[in-house]
Amino acid sequence: MIYLGTSGFKYEEWKGVFYPPNLSEKEWLPFYARHFNGLEINSTYYRLMHPATFYHMARKVPEGFCFTVKAYRTITHEIGQQSEGDLKAFLESIRPLQEAGKLGCLVAQFPNSFRHSPQSLTYLADLRQHCGHLPLAVEFRHKGWAAPETFGFLRERDLGFVCVDEPRFSSLMPPVAVVTSDLAYLRFHGRNYQMWWKSGEEKLRYDYLYSEEELREWLPKIEALRAQSQRMFIFMNNHFGGKAVTNAFMLAGMLEGRLGEAAPPAPSNAPAQAALPMDPAR
Repeated sequence: MIYLGTSGFKYEEWKGVFYPPNLSEKEWLPFYARHFNGLEINSTYYRLMHPATFYHMARKVPEGFCFTVKAYRTITHEIGQQSEGDLKAFLESIRPLQEAGKLGCLVAQFPNSFRHSPQSLTYLADLRQHCGHLPLAVEFRHKGWAAPETFGFLRERDLGFVCVDEPRFSSLMPPVAVVTSDLAYLRFHGRNYQMWWKSGEEKLRYDYLYSEEELREWLPKIEALRAQSQRMFIFMNNHFGGKAVTNAFMLAGMLEGRLGEAAPPAPSNAPAQAALPMDPAR
C-alpha cells in the first residue's frame, strides 16, 4: 500500500491554487482527503497539541486515510534541553489517531548537527524504547548516517529509515533508497540550492517545483522500496506556493502507469502543472 500526499495542508497560499477560494478553512482537510490518502502532519514539530485536535482530524477523513506525525522539536532538535514530560505529552496527544486506526507512524527528523556517534545511537535506542510499539521512522540530514552500520542498527531496533530528495550538498544525506523496517518512507524537500542555507528565509527553502524528469529518477527506487515493505509513505514537502500539490499529482500519475497504483483525481480548480512558475534554481 502506498500513501501519497503532502507535508502539511494548512497553507494560506494554497487558496486558489488547490483549495477553492471560498472554501472555509475547517473544510480544507476533508477537501484534501478527497484527493490524497495520506498526510504528514508537520505542525507537531512546533508545538505540543491537544488530543482533541487529532480526534477531530481523524473524524474529518475517510477510512483508509493515514496520518504520519512529525516529532516535537525538543525531541529531535533540543536534545538535553527538553522537559522529561515532552515525549510523554507528545505521544499522549496523538493517541486519538492511534485509536482511530489512522496513525501510520511517527517521524523523528534530526538536524544536520545530529551526527553519527555512540551518544547519538544511544539516544535513538532510548527513543525507540520510549515509543513502545508505535511505528517510528528516522530522518537524518548529515551524510555520515548513510552507512551500512546505520541501516543495520535501525533494522535491529525496528526503526524505519526516511529516504530524502534534497539539494546534493556534500554534507547532506544522499538520495539513497533503503528499507529498515516494515515501512518505507520518502520525503521530497525540493532542490532549491540558493535558499537552502539562507538564514531568515527558511520557508523559501521549499520553494521548488520538480520536473517530470526529476520525479522519474525516483520511480525505480520507489518500486524497490515498495517491494521491500508492507506500507510506503511518500510526501512532498516543497509546499511553498502549492508546488507540493502539483508534484504529488504528477508523481501519482507516474505511479499509476508504472505500479498500477490508483492516481488521485486532481481538483477541478487546480491549475495545470505548467501554470505554476518554475523555480529559478533549476
